[in-house]
Amino acid sequence: MRSTDDAELYRDSWGIPHLRAGDHLGLARAQGRVTALDRAWQIEVERHRAQGSSASFLGPGAVAWDRFARQARLDDTARRCHDALDPQTAAWVRAYVDGVNDGLAEGAARDERFARTGHGPAPWEPWVPLSIWIATHILFAGFATKLWRERVARALGDDAATLFATDGPGTAGSNGWLVPGERTATGAAIIAGDPHRFIEDPGVYQQIRLSCPEYDVLGLAVPGVPGLAHFGHTGSAAWAITNAMADYQDLYVEQLRPAADGDGTEALGPDGSWEPVHRHTETITVAGADPVTVEVLETARGPVITHTPTAQQTLSLRYPPRVRRDLGFAALPALLRARTVTDIDHALDGWAEPVNVVHAADTDGGLLHRVAGAVPHRDPANRLRPVPAWEARYAWQGWAQPPAEPVQGFAVMANARGIASPLGVEFAPPHRANRIRELLSGSADWSPAAMADVHRDTHLASAEPLLALLPGLEGLSPDAERLRERLLAWDRHMAADSTDATVFSAFRTATVRRFASDPVFAGLADAPAAPEVFHPWLHLVPRVGYALEGLLTTSLLPALDRAAHVRAALEETAAAHTTDTPWSEVHRLAPWSALPDPDAEWPGLGGDHDCVNATSSVPGLTDLAARASAARYVWDLARREDSLWAVPLGADGVTGSPHHRDQLPLWARCELVPVVTDWARLTKESA
Repeated sequence: MRSTDDAELYRDSWGIPHLRAGDHLGLARAQGRVTALDRAWQIEVERHRAQGSSASFLGPGAVAWDRFARQARLDDTARRCHDALDPQTAAWVRAYVDGVNDGLAEGAARDERFARTGHGPAPWEPWVPLSIWIATHILFAGFATKLWRERVARALGDDAATLFATDGPGTAGSNGWLVPGERTATGAAIIAGDPHRFIEDPGVYQQIRLSCPEYDVLGLAVPGVPGLAHFGHTGSAAWAITNAMADYQDLYVEQLRPAADGDGTEALGPDGSWEPVHRHTETITVAGADPVTVEVLETARGPVITHTPTAQQTLSLRYPPRVRRDLGFAALPALLRARTVTDIDHALDGWAEPVNVVHAADTDGGLLHRVAGAVPHRDPANRLRPVPAWEARYAWQGWAQPPAEPVQGFAVMANARGIASPLGVEFAPPHRANRIRELLSGSADWSPAAMADVHRDTHLASAEPLLALLPGLEGLSPDAERLRERLLAWDRHMAADSTDATVFSAFRTATVRRFASDPVFAGLADAPAAPEVFHPWLHLVPRVGYALEGLLTTSLLPALDRAAHVRAALEETAAAHTTDTPWSEVHRLAPWSALPDPDAEWPGLGGDHDCVNATSSVPGLTDLAARASAARYVWDLARREDSLWAVPLGADGVTGSPHHRDQLPLWARCELVPVVTDWARLTKESA
């Protein structure tokens, strides 16, 4: 692999790229090029998903997403945001794209998936990184939850709209913690955590180091996007984020009619007048099948995402980047130049999408805990369900000021209610956040290496409400009685080698299925009348599985006989489980891949959805884990070279290459690999 202009490419023993260049533009170009070399297949898939054209080489299974991407006008929004960039940021993004284009053919030649699908990469346009960014994050705020709340309200009444509130199956969560210097062995702060995402092959984060005369930064990049948006360490300052669980996207119920002059379509606006609707058609090319025609509509609120004979409502989606023509990309080069917490804070004032909670620290003792991102002011009803487009009260009215608060003791972010509470509706249960605080309270001399003990913790506090019903059950069979005693004696840890954890999961699954079959939920049992993209939010069994803790204690369902369902589930589990199986034998990793490898073998895992080691299965459906830590990091502000990190697979996105899955065994055990900063310990790749 040859160098790009004056840029130099080095790698450590894990194949992680370390780049040096004479200036920031040469470095951005080098980052784009090495990403194309290492991740050509991945970034091409992401580019085409963002443009709504992935079915052209992935086939019919990709049509549902492509249709949504086109209807939501993701790529068009990215173009608009790119056109609005300041000249300096636009030049920086362009340098990255030039690097991608320089390396794409060579990267594609390394990966047999291009030949297998017949896909040949074409040159990227300047806005593609923005397109990838918006497509990656468009579902982060979970606007599809509003479709579920609408279903619940229709079936169970308005008071039950938030009955299933929880960190549900489609959200992206994270753990993060900031330990100030007074509680570390070195006297300097440590930032650690892990973003929770659907695990993909190749991985969704790219370990990388970017060095030029202006800065020397290492961190986790999103392949296809320049810079280090979410997690970075500049040497004197470091930052990390979690999903704030803010609500910043709205669904509007639209009334459409043919235009009065017979040409086009109109929508009823908030002032009572009929407004013109943008309307055109696009064609999705589908490998191995006929093309699919997509009608694209856009009202003054936003793109129409549901408009079919089977849809119960015609809905438009209003989301900040399309309204503001801003994705916050100017913050990305500013973060690379940050030397202090104040620099990071100022950079994040321009952040837009997605809305995050941020931890930052610097070597002078500065600490930061704030929210960053664009959240509109509007009627509280907008946050809950689709609202009428023709009523003025539901219009957006400016932008909220993201909150910040001082760091006292240590700061923890785990998607629970807290600093971002004024901006959201549904948050994660407090179990992960509380457990992290409990673990951190156990020491006042934390070191980077010791942080792995927090990462790997498997205590499942959310098991308690279900187990609390067991003592009151009467008339159990002898087998069920023995199972009850076993579960009550269990230490509540979803450890990889625990057989009790396996039995508990089976008992929970049986309970979820019996709850879901109760007549009280009959109105929610049918297949959802919504686009396939939204189905993860709309099927009953997963919603019951993730909300089980609340359903066990709510007063809103007096007809639900919880004790009877739990008793029957206990008897069912006692009769079925005659052998002991370690949790890791059934709780195995099941990553998503655009082109799955049928011969791949994936490891078993410890942890569970509400554990700090958040390896999420879908209770009631499967014990396989599709969502987990997409990376783990420990940023040491005393000595950057003592920092640690790991990703689920490896640095290289090419199947079968030495560094494609070399971190997987360590990641599965919640171990981390050292960050290398000494250039003399790296291997330079020749021209």
